[in-house]
Amino acid sequence: MTQRTFFVKTFGCQMNERDSEIMSQSLSMHGYVEGMDLESADLVILNTCSIRAKAEQKVMSLLGMLRKVKLAKPDMQICVAGCVAQQEGEHLLERMPHVDLVVGTQNIYNIGELLDLARTRPGYVAVAMQENYDIPRLMPARNEKISERLQAGDDVKLSKSAVFRKFVTIMQGCNNYCAYCVVPYTRGREISRKVNDIIEEVKVLVESGVKEITLLGQNVNSYGKTNIVTENGLPCSFADLLHKVAETEGLARLRFTTSNPKDLSDELMRSFRDIPSLCPQFHLPVQAGSDAVLKRMNRKYSVAQYLDLVDRLREYCPEIALSTDIIVGFPGETEEDFQGTMDLLDKVRYHGSFSFKYSDRPGTRASDFSDKVTEEVKTARLMRFQSRQDEISLERNREYIGRVKDIMVEDVGPESLKGRTDTNHIVHLHEHVVAKPGDFIDVEIYHAGQHSLKGKIV
Repeated sequence: MTQRTFFVKTFGCQMNERDSEIMSQSLSMHGYVEGMDLESADLVILNTCSIRAKAEQKVMSLLGMLRKVKLAKPDMQICVAGCVAQQEGEHLLERMPHVDLVVGTQNIYNIGELLDLARTRPGYVAVAMQENYDIPRLMPARNEKISERLQAGDDVKLSKSAVFRKFVTIMQGCNNYCAYCVVPYTRGREISRKVNDIIEEVKVLVESGVKEITLLGQNVNSYGKTNIVTENGLPCSFADLLHKVAETEGLARLRFTTSNPKDLSDELMRSFRDIPSLCPQFHLPVQAGSDAVLKRMNRKYSVAQYLDLVDRLREYCPEIALSTDIIVGFPGETEEDFQGTMDLLDKVRYHGSFSFKYSDRPGTRASDFSDKVTEEVKTARLMRFQSRQDEISLERNREYIGRVKDIMVEDVGPESLKGRTDTNHIVHLHEHVVAKPGDFIDVEIYHAGQHSLKGKIV
């Protein structure tokens, strides 16, 4: 019997990337083989994001294209997973009746069984959510080291750089209910994984050759606060978890994302000073530089409190590279409010940021706010912010010129090499280097661009 092939297309954040890995692993255990392209696959999974309208529109456009593919290949199964699936449920089938399976965020672990059901019941919907939800214990398979598999010529579907860097989910959901955000509705309430399960998963990955781990959660700062995560019932903060994970023998680099400033503890900030493998890079979303806008967003901190956190982070770790998220044109944002965001940018001088125009999301409080900012004003403000951020990013990157940085190699060509610093900067080398993905080498930075650096072997 010919094995069925699958192809997963991922939209959105690192949480979705990790969920796609989980589904791929589960499908492999269920007898599927990963294919190389969407049109030829027997099963296509779109793992979706609904945090912004544009991401959702891309999914609908691709589903429209897949309708034509399925007409020519009626045995193909089409599955929509992730946040759009959770948000839309059965309504998705009204718009896209050719979809065979709709899988919500808590149901991805049962993807194999659900696909079996969908074969006899096309249009099956699995979006039920539980409040007291235990994240299933699905561990990566133990196998020979990645480096040995690569040398043996194994067909590794991920890029060679990606296999040395892995995400590990430590919690799901969010309890914050920011006025603009759908996450509490699409991923449910906060649930933290057991400490021992996280440690075991990290160990398995490192034993297979993974060098860098990123711990994932919608708000990692609140890890362990809503449910018991230890065998003895004792509390375990996120800082405690970082220290435990960092003890894993062979783990070279440790990162995490993402954090809400309102829950950022001094204990966690000290971890950047005290844990050698914790990379000096922190994504700390601020969203806006106006107290009035932050209050309407329900962010529960002020600009002054945020700036105090930045000062303390830099006190504990002077080398730390900070990035952030910015929403431009939130309902009611005045020109004075937006200027506050520009002033904040100049005060903090982020190494980089992700900035977006506000868009209404279904079911959120902000979607009912009446004082919307016009599209023209949002576009103009976004261009102003991004232009200034580009200037600052270039200035910050030039600070690395003349310095020696340790990079982890990601890609190697005949006369070039790409690697990544602990501050998450991409470094390009245009010379022949005897190295392979996953190696660490020292390079001297001699050129800086807005989004990457150039270096040479020391």
